[in-house]
Amino acid sequence: MTPGRAGWIAGAAAAVLVAAGAITYAVAGDDGGDGTPSAGSADAGFARDMAVHHQQAVEMSYLVRDRTEDEEVRRLAYDIAQTQANQRGMMIGWLDLWGLPKVSSDPPMTWMGMGDAPSAGEGSLMPGMATDAELEKLAGLRGRQAEVYYLRLMTEHHEGGVHMAKGCAARCAVGVEKRLARGMVESQESEIRLMADLLAERGAKPEA
Repeated sequence: MTPGRAGWIAGAAAAVLVAAGAITYAVAGDDGGDGTPSAGSADAGFARDMAVHHQQAVEMSYLVRDRTEDEEVRRLAYDIAQTQANQRGMMIGWLDLWGLPKVSSDPPMTWMGMGDAPSAGEGSLMPGMATDAELEKLAGLRGRQAEVYYLRLMTEHHEGGVHMAKGCAARCAVGVEKRLARGMVESQESEIRLMADLLAERGAKPEA
């Protein structure tokens, strides 16, 4: 890894975590919203769904860290895991603060009008999420094969996450949550570009 790229990855992750920490201390009903969101609001739906979406990214990232010795991929995976675990905790905290349930009887993505969208397969509950079969395949790979497969899965995962975050930026009412969503768009789009570079270095493309 070049010193410049290593610094970029570490710096970007640190900036996201610092911003996330600051947002954690904001009162998520008193910052540009109209009081406490309802259980069926975009604010609650995004927090619930993105918490699940983020949890899978954390899982995938720790899977690949145990299956490659490549420091660049391991660093990226660690940064993604730490950032998304932090953000997930914030969103669950907001649901607690609002007194809202962390699960809903409505299908995932209902808050974006996509509750009836077909699933890509078992385990893929929202846009970009990997299926159970894909996670099982990743767990069985090692070295370069694991790196390439992870980078492809995470690129698709980020693309789905960006789609959801843009939905919150447009629909959510709570100001602090809208800002978090916009930050997700910016950071994940940057990571998508980085992952395209990492795939190209391995003679691969984002799509199989």
